[in-house]
Amino acid sequence: MRAAASFASRCSTTWASRWRTQLAVNGGHTVSGNAGSLKLACRAFQFGPHIRIDAEQQIFAESKHSVALVNLKPVVPGHVLVAPKRLAARVSELDANELSDLFSLARDVGQTVQSHFNASSLTFTVQDGPEAGQTVPHVHVHVLPRRKGDFEPNDAVYDAVDASENDMGAARSLDDDRKPRSLQEMAAEAAELRDAMRAGCL
Repeated sequence: MRAAASFASRCSTTWASRWRTQLAVNGGHTVSGNAGSLKLACRAFQFGPHIRIDAEQQIFAESKHSVALVNLKPVVPGHVLVAPKRLAARVSELDANELSDLFSLARDVGQTVQSHFNASSLTFTVQDGPEAGQTVPHVHVHVLPRRKGDFEPNDAVYDAVDASENDMGAARSLDDDRKPRSLQEMAAEAAELRDAMRAGCL
């Protein structure tokens, strides 16, 4: 409860009023859900050159320049992604407004998933370029709610994120025990997180 209250206090007036009236506005398609409507420019979000994300099933928050989406194969419960709307392969390709917007949304999403999944900490990570482990050439922030002892040693989380990054790209691990979630499972989580994001800013 305190986490939700502190999150709400950090929401800007503009952000809070936007979430009161509707989850996000970008014109075009309306997605109905428990938390109201989420307006998106189209039914799909292009994530990198080859991956189309079903907006109705996976996007749960949107700001002027960014979207937040649930993950096909989360490393921990609540592991989500925040990405700019514009296809930019590297952080250096984002302008100042896009960069600020990306991390503002990541911060707000982080507070929501930390509270919603009863975590005590957060890991934010960006793999910026192929040598850093990035397999989808579209900037994105991994946001992971963390609990004490969830990874031993603690930095093993980065290996898990690397593995999840490979799942999004062409390479797939045959011995990975994390099974891809169905669109129905992702849609249910996205609806829960829409409600949680909205509640945090009211």
